Amino acid sequence: MSKNSTNGKTLKFVSLFSGCGGFDLGLTGKGFRPLQAYDQCADAVSHYRRNVCSRAERADLTQFSPQVSITPDLVIAGPPCQGFSTAGKRDFADKRNHLLPLAGRLAAALQPKVIVIENVAAAASGAHRKYWEELEGILRIERYRTHTLKANAAELGLPQTRRRLLLFAWRTGREVDFQLAPKMQGRLDLTLSGVETLPDHEPELLSPNSRDYQIACRIGPGQKLSNVRGGPRSIHTWNIPEVFGTASAAECAMLEFIMRARRQERRRDFGDADPVSLATLKTEFHNQAWPLARSLLGKGYLRRVGDHFDLCHSFNGKYRRFQWDDKACTVDTRFGEAQLFLHPNEHRPFTFREAARIQGFPDEYVFDCSKRTAFRLIGNAVPPPMGAMVADFTKELLGR
Repeated sequence: MSKNSTNGKTLKFVSLFSGCGGFDLGLTGKGFRPLQAYDQCADAVSHYRRNVCSRAERADLTQFSPQVSITPDLVIAGPPCQGFSTAGKRDFADKRNHLLPLAGRLAAALQPKVIVIENVAAAASGAHRKYWEELEGILRIERYRTHTLKANAAELGLPQTRRRLLLFAWRTGREVDFQLAPKMQGRLDLTLSGVETLPDHEPELLSPNSRDYQIACRIGPGQKLSNVRGGPRSIHTWNIPEVFGTASAAECAMLEFIMRARRQERRRDFGDADPVSLATLKTEFHNQAWPLARSLLGKGYLRRVGDHFDLCHSFNGKYRRFQWDDKACTVDTRFGEAQLFLHPNEHRPFTFREAARIQGFPDEYVFDCSKRTAFRLIGNAVPPPMGAMVADFTKELLGR
């Protein structure tokens, strides 16, 4: 481990809501040493101890205030994001939302020179911004200067779009230009090269007799299953009759018309689409409107919403197949599910080792758990390269 000295001593940090240590690996790779790490998840703590260092403790931070014998130079925290994330319910009342300001209080109590708290980009938007502002207020009361950095994993050379906020707080009297140095965008083919040689890379091909396999055969690179978007990147359920049932040319024309009209004939002031009225269908299909709609209701392609009609399977996108020469979307805890994400050229989901590579974990990181647990640990982690970026900015803030 290289030395980064403050009065001849290695820079030290405490990690709150540490998860399995992705954030921390980025720091240790830059010469920082963890004093202590805390997380409530037993699997996360055991993996931290095996792969980062032994100083990890299982603790409910709502009931426990960390204390260390040495004042850390840095405290990092990655509190749960599920209540803020647009990938979930984005519940304003989610109890986990309060862990964001709690992280600020616990970090400030340790009196470090620098604090960095990470969360999803949506944590500072809409009504949820209340929690982010509360966090900033807590740190400013403790006389920390603050800066919110918007970062995308793709900007750090990783082959995924993962937008995050990093709140930097410091009491060092230094000025820092929080600008990310440009890096070449990561590609899946380069990132996953050689992964097949690793012992824990175990691809599971979809069964040729399965529904998932039949759908996957229809999804090309860069495409997804989506009934609510048009264009060559969207494959509709009515384009896969062997799975979803046949539809005549006229019925397909109605489905595609509804796909467009539901975003234009708005009745609500929320959401991005609304069911379509029979009157609107009659303007396009005249006396065939009701017979076509009735047939599509029977086939399960349409559903009634009061006096209106809407598409069944109205998700934005499933079975997303990525392209070798491009990046993936955010690696989350569901990255191993074929119904959501497909390998670029094989009819299968990603392995957890592939997910770890896309997140920037080293191949030496050992996941001694079930595949489901491994995907949860990887998806919840801060990518190590993001931790390395934080280390660089922290050194600037400390004058190193």
